[in-house]
Amino acid sequence: MRNVLIILFIISSFYYVFFYSVISDPLKMVFKLIPMLLILFIAIFSKANQVQSYKLFVLIALIFCAIGDYTIQWFIIGLISFLIGHLFYIRAFFSTNEQKVPSIAKTLLIIYGIVMAGIILSAVIQAGNFVMAIAVFCYITVILTMGWTSFRTKSKLAIIGACLFIISDSVLAINKFVVPVEYSHQLIMSTYYCAQIFIALSIDKYSALFSKGVQ
Repeated sequence: MRNVLIILFIISSFYYVFFYSVISDPLKMVFKLIPMLLILFIAIFSKANQVQSYKLFVLIALIFCAIGDYTIQWFIIGLISFLIGHLFYIRAFFSTNEQKVPSIAKTLLIIYGIVMAGIILSAVIQAGNFVMAIAVFCYITVILTMGWTSFRTKSKLAIIGACLFIISDSVLAINKFVVPVEYSHQLIMSTYYCAQIFIALSIDKYSALFSKGVQ
């Protein structure tokens, strides 16, 4: 059953990412949400007898991200929904406590955060939108924390997923606030869907690590 869901996810996400222009406007949101609903079901069918808390928090995060997918048309509302989703991802990653975050990961994330904050916040502040600047700063802080804590899981799937999420949101922010990015839709949505499916699949991966007694 789950393999079928994964195949359907690949097909539906590929169609939305690369055939977006041929989808009629009334159906765009429907096709955008189908991959997320499939990821939710994939997560639900994941085996996590030993790590039910991890699975639960990931499921809640996916739900808020799906809400964010719909409400992003009202940007601040969508931003808040995604922010809540990231907080639940952080809670999920904290529940694993498999390893300390490597120093190199901390350093790279801090440098990346400073650079991205400088680029994006300067553009938002120059536009005179101080409320948006505060919201964006909070979001950058939360998503980098999400990336930071993903290294605690010792799961490559969770780490890759978190990093892809950071890339996706970075491209989205640059495209919206700084400069138009060529093929932004394809870049944002492909990295976004991959991020979500990798984190969902990490439920099984982390369960396997747990059952082997990895500490």
